[in-house]
Amino acid sequence: MCRVRIEVKRQMGSGDIAAVSGLLDNAARHDDHPALGDHQWVDLVHGGRQGFAGLVAWETGHDHPTGYAQVTKGPETWALEYVVDPHHRNDQRTVARAILKAALGLVAQEGGGHVHMWVPRAVEADDELARSFGLERGRELLQMRRPLPLPPEEKGVDTRAFVPGRDEEPWLEVNNRAFSWHPEQGGWDVQTLRDREGEAWFDPAGFLLHERDGRLAGFCWTKIHSDRNPPLGEIYVIAVDPDFQGLRLGRALVVSGLRYLEGRGLETGMLYVDGGNTPAVGLYKDMGFTVDHTDQAYVGDVAAAS
Repeated sequence: MCRVRIEVKRQMGSGDIAAVSGLLDNAARHDDHPALGDHQWVDLVHGGRQGFAGLVAWETGHDHPTGYAQVTKGPETWALEYVVDPHHRNDQRTVARAILKAALGLVAQEGGGHVHMWVPRAVEADDELARSFGLERGRELLQMRRPLPLPPEEKGVDTRAFVPGRDEEPWLEVNNRAFSWHPEQGGWDVQTLRDREGEAWFDPAGFLLHERDGRLAGFCWTKIHSDRNPPLGEIYVIAVDPDFQGLRLGRALVVSGLRYLEGRGLETGMLYVDGGNTPAVGLYKDMGFTVDHTDQAYVGDVAAAS
């Protein structure tokens, strides 16, 4: 019987990051899906911050990690994600159970709280595993796609490219106003944004800003997944300042983003949207997007360790 050993890392060194990155790459190729969400990936590669812990699973006889979980304490919730090496996903989910037990035990030791755990392309077995730890289905995140190019009659708006070193503050103001309700996208600071600017995929030419009356009225930030075959073009973040709502800017900004992506030779446009955001889902369906798959959040409250 295999024995799983869990290492808890408060700071991720270069060797830790390299080992875990290899695991994540293997899982992403196998699953055709990123193994960690973007927010968690940025926390990992920047070595961990306050409220961060990386849990690395090792099994006897193997010189590579067989699983990884990451927890981050936010203002109101604990974020948790995990991944298991594709060759170590047995019927008993031995690695997954060990690493989730350790991760939720860490949350309990640090005072407990509300946990938000994302699982991509969740199936019934994921429901059963989550329930065994007291977590139930919560939010759903839809990945929607549509073919490119767009019909010629679809019209965008005038935009300009984001300028690093100049546009951070006005962008943060609009983003945080537009996403004041959102647990992942709201509350960004300059460092959060600059961490994204430091990612290999970041290209300011695809970070489109729309201005009116001397103000930033909205934006459409795109991302190209060049590691996919074929490459995917993503509407990464899109928002309209609350002062400019009601002008149908949302649809026009999506069009502008997709036009940029098709101009880069992409044949498929993609975006993520909360399944409960009925107006946005309806808009995207009207624009020809269909649901490719659903990522599932599991939620629950963990009591403090006595």
